[in-house]
Amino acid sequence: MPPLAYLILYFIYFTCKKRYHFDKSKVKETPSIFVLWHGEIAMLPFAYRDYRKSKNIDVMVSQHHDGEIATRLLHLLGGGSIRGSSTRGGVGALKGAFKSFKNGRDIGITPDGPKGPRYSVADGAVVLAQKKNVPLIAMNCKASKAWRLKSWDRFSIPKPFCTLDYYYSDPFYVTDESLESAKDKIKERLMKHAF
Repeated sequence: MPPLAYLILYFIYFTCKKRYHFDKSKVKETPSIFVLWHGEIAMLPFAYRDYRKSKNIDVMVSQHHDGEIATRLLHLLGGGSIRGSSTRGGVGALKGAFKSFKNGRDIGITPDGPKGPRYSVADGAVVLAQKKNVPLIAMNCKASKAWRLKSWDRFSIPKPFCTLDYYYSDPFYVTDESLESAKDKIKERLMKHAF
């Protein structure tokens, strides 16, 4: 399944017109945390590559069965994975993320994954950002035409030959904020261009 999914996603990405919205002068080379909504994840691995011009990222993936499919797909796309989430394997995931930062890699997190509720923000991204004092970058992908699944996250699959608008926030820090304030800041950045 992952090779087929990769071919389908790449075909969609290849046929679509892409528009990128971010300030290139504010792109930091330091390891960062990229946060994105679970329902928009289909085209975002490509977005990371176009933003960073690299594949130097490890994404937190749940330990559930569907996480294994996602892990294989991420490897085909050139990224790595860290198994664990807020609901299962959280401590191991944090240790894996610390190791990735030590190796100079970015971390990708869906703060409302793996089970929602939609547009909620779990603690993981905040804990990582505060313990390592690293910046966060909110990413969104808005497709002009898309199929929407009837899943909890309203998973979006862009249609071929549509327009993809990629939005990246300026890097921001939550180091000195309370947990709730930091979560609110992440949600605010992600909701600004939510699909």
